[in-house]
Amino acid sequence: MLKGTGLVLGGLAMPSVLESCLSSSSSTPSGSIKIGYVSPITGATSGFGEPDSYVIGLARKALSSGLSIGGTSYSVEIISRDSQSTPSVSAQVANDLILGQKVDLMLTTSTPETVNGVSAACEAAGVPCISTVVPWQAWYLGLGGQIGQSTTFKYIWHYCFGVEQFFNAYTHLWPQVPTNKKVGVMWPNDADGNAIRQALGPALKAAGYTIVDPGPYEDGTNDYSAQIARFIREDCQIFNTFPIPPDFATFWNQAKQQGYTSHVKIGQIAKTGLFPSQVTSLGAIGNGLASGVYWAPTWPYKSTLTGVTCKQLGDGYEAASGKQWNQQLGASLSLFDVAAAVLKASGDPKNKPKVADTMKTLSVDTIVGHLDWTKPPTFAGAPIPNVQTTPIIGGQWKQRVSKWPIDFVICENSSDPNVPIAGTLQPYQG
Repeated sequence: MLKGTGLVLGGLAMPSVLESCLSSSSSTPSGSIKIGYVSPITGATSGFGEPDSYVIGLARKALSSGLSIGGTSYSVEIISRDSQSTPSVSAQVANDLILGQKVDLMLTTSTPETVNGVSAACEAAGVPCISTVVPWQAWYLGLGGQIGQSTTFKYIWHYCFGVEQFFNAYTHLWPQVPTNKKVGVMWPNDADGNAIRQALGPALKAAGYTIVDPGPYEDGTNDYSAQIARFIREDCQIFNTFPIPPDFATFWNQAKQQGYTSHVKIGQIAKTGLFPSQVTSLGAIGNGLASGVYWAPTWPYKSTLTGVTCKQLGDGYEAASGKQWNQQLGASLSLFDVAAAVLKASGDPKNKPKVADTMKTLSVDTIVGHLDWTKPPTFAGAPIPNVQTTPIIGGQWKQRVSKWPIDFVICENSSDPNVPIAGTLQPYQG
């Protein structure tokens, strides 16, 4: 259903000096567990990896005394690698962790460009892998899963929001601002864009929105004049996009220069504009952009591994780093909540097939909420194995609402009513 993701599962890559080699030892003592962790620390999607060193530090501290499983005490080593935001490097570092470091469990997060390559390598090698922060359609379909057919995935498991969560957020957020319901979309020719085009587009049409789609564009495009002219011509008062961050910055600056932002009443972005640094870098044209969060410090949950609440996680990161909270904090920490739970539940953490099989029955509380793989979601009337869905909560970047120059205000909670609403969507002033 999707075009190829360009995954490269080839030879090993030596870790570069930019990789986060935070392990304490390269050897594996008896009674030890190795956990691999792959995320984008550098490259186009590096914003996702910004808080990972802090999160890994929390996980290391929580696991410093090891895990007692099946009557055996295991030390735990976490080995982190940088995907450099590209599928080929993701697959290479995954293979290094699998074959060179011989990890027992793999964790990976943040966009198909990182996650899908790691997942594919783990499935091929028979290493259990848990992943998040890729819309589940882009993960499941991008790796060859088919809706309504039994999957052949044995070792890879995923939890994340999907198109249905974006649809819920948008259809509860957008009516807060009067518009002509014409949506200009920029959906790229990549795993995310193709999944969104095939599933979200028809759903929004059915909900009464007119979709103006100039067609897929390639990542790295630097001239959007044709698309902007069409959006102006057709008076698209809602704009929606799922680009890599550099592409949106290029597009939105051109949209301002060519007069489109003055037509826009709702500028709805995803995959970019998730983090304060990305929005701040846009300057004045970042204020008022609508986006979504998959975690925030106001969420009412806590990490079962570390015991920290959402507020404590956000406050702790800000105090330690001097930077504003970042929604990837919760997602990254939740991976370690799931990892500790499945390793314990397996009874035998060195038995890779058993650990992978235990995921089928895993039910665990995490800092992003409760996850229960015994209850797979359904899509188009069919169950989606190996997947759990998580919320996307809609809101808006606004100035002068906190101690930070710009902050995210939650404006709807259709995917999780436990999350408190803090404001209403206001028209974009471009």
